[in-house]
Amino acid sequence: MNEIAFTPVTEADLPLLRRWLGAPHWQAWWNDDAEVEMGYWCDMLAGRDTTRPFLFHLGGEPMGYIQYWLVRDARVEPWLTETPWVNWLPDDTIGVDISVGPMDALSKGIGSQALAAFVSWLRAEGHNQIIIDPDPANGRAIRAYQKAGFRPITEFEGRTGNCLLMRHHKESETA
Repeated sequence: MNEIAFTPVTEADLPLLRRWLGAPHWQAWWNDDAEVEMGYWCDMLAGRDTTRPFLFHLGGEPMGYIQYWLVRDARVEPWLTETPWVNWLPDDTIGVDISVGPMDALSKGIGSQALAAFVSWLRAEGHNQIIIDPDPANGRAIRAYQKAGFRPITEFEGRTGNCLLMRHHKESETA
């Protein structure tokens, strides 16, 4: 496979992200309101949110979106009420989120490859506690995350509401 590359999201990328938000595979798992999501991205770009957004590229073509966020910065409302598990994790934990952009790129291993490469980069930056929190009904995503080395955090199973909290295990890195 071609090498995955990451670029920080810029204002010039917002039209592409808005287009992807309209795709059925994004609408199923992202906020129903595109304007709310666009507002989150604008906050990130303006520095009002510590989440770091990136596009990932394959062969020079944008293939999806990936971000990382700091668990310690999510310990505010409404996150504490909506996701109380953020208090159960070490302060140095970071979370990742990923979505493949074009629908015709689904189920080709691109998401797992991008996630594994991103995690390798995060580890090289010194991050050792990396989680992801898919909806338990999103089997496609869960399988991709498992291929990239994530495993359910068994001590939290059944206690995290509408997410399956998964932790990356370094010994299962595939990139």
